[in-house]
Amino acid sequence: MKASGRRIALGAGLGIAAAAAGLWFGLDRFRDDSAAADPTVEALFGLSLPGLSGEPLDLGQFRGRTVVFNFWATWCAPCIEEMPELSAMQDDMAARGVQILGIGIDSDANIRRFAEKYPVSYPLLVASGDALEWMRALGNAQGGLPFTVVVDPAGSIRTRVLGRFSEPALRSVIEAASAPSA
Repeated sequence: MKASGRRIALGAGLGIAAAAAGLWFGLDRFRDDSAAADPTVEALFGLSLPGLSGEPLDLGQFRGRTVVFNFWATWCAPCIEEMPELSAMQDDMAARGVQILGIGIDSDANIRRFAEKYPVSYPLLVASGDALEWMRALGNAQGGLPFTVVVDPAGSIRTRVLGRFSEPALRSVIEAASAPSA
């Protein structure tokens, strides 16, 4: 091969390499980054809600963990049926950093009375009517209960369940969301 042919081949090779690098960087800029936090979830982590003692609990302390937000009410039979399963999942998965939060759509007095009769192993928080807005923002247009949202450590929603969840299916989603990254 002549010197001019080698220069052409070398130039073409460098041009292809540069084009490939440009394409990679360009596409990387627009990729769907699953680690990007959902803005509604970020807003939820910005809240501080009163717990059973009346003291506010800063939800931001759970950012970076797998969090299960379970919206419920004391008058909702399916909500109450789920609570022992959620309590068992909290006990089983706490060591893996999983946190279940019960966000009650009721008065603080009703939630306190309920918790005295039916204790659970995860925090019960009082959100009253504001929770309906958050549920809608999280994808529950009907505002129905129970409503469960699993958020992974990156702040992405892994699943939404409107109505009574299937314990094995929910447990599977939580385990996948809390699994160490490879």
